[in-house]
Amino acid sequence: MATTNIWQQFKALIPDGVRVVATITENNGNGTSHAELRDGSVITVKGKSVGVGERAFIQDGEMKGTAPDLAQYEVEV
Repeated sequence: MATTNIWQQFKALIPDGVRVVATITENNGNGTSHAELRDGSVITVKGKSVGVGERAFIQDGEMKGTAPDLAQYEVEV
């Protein structure tokens, strides 16, 4: 049954989980990789489809694919 609640319909459009862009620093031999976040911290993520030195989309601890290498800016409001 489809909901008529506009808020629930809106929430259904937004993907669950947090998505970040990180640089892959190492592909481990067990199906995981090390990724460096913008703040310099290194995390271990599932997946090895992106090569070392390339940027990747990370969602909920899993590599989702290659991210474009675009300029990043940090603005404090």
